[in-house]
Amino acid sequence: MARRVALVCLGNICRSPMADVVLEHQLAQAGIDDVEVSSSGTGDWHVGQPMDERAAATLTAAGYDATRHRARTFTPDWFDEQDLILVMDASNHSDVLALATSDEQRAKVRMYRSFDPEADAPDAEVPDPWYGGPEGFDEVLAMVERTTREIVRHLSDDS
Repeated sequence: MARRVALVCLGNICRSPMADVVLEHQLAQAGIDDVEVSSSGTGDWHVGQPMDERAAATLTAAGYDATRHRARTFTPDWFDEQDLILVMDASNHSDVLALATSDEQRAKVRMYRSFDPEADAPDAEVPDPWYGGPEGFDEVLAMVERTTREIVRHLSDDS
């Protein structure tokens, strides 16, 4: 049975789709084929749209395929469909937990950077690059790649 990992940010056009693409890529490179990856946002204003052009350009420049993404919204049924829900910041964390109806559901939710060996516990957020320039997307990609390596290690230990 496949394990399922969801990545969640605000609009599902920058951080979580970048993490989705990188996680799928690194899982394939590691030969892990029993993990399904998806992403969503806590807001619904971008549903159906591709990822932000700057996010896609950053991924493409780094050799990733950023073409398949379409934004979706996190809904309560995701708790039943996912084994691990990784959120990008404290606001996303609060929004997702507010939809949980049980301790079992709440236990599935973690901060994405809780896997990042360089994250300090008080600063475990992936900053939203949407309001800034290209350097913010480069910073997010570096965080995502570093954190994803640890997530893949965690998932390979669980198999």
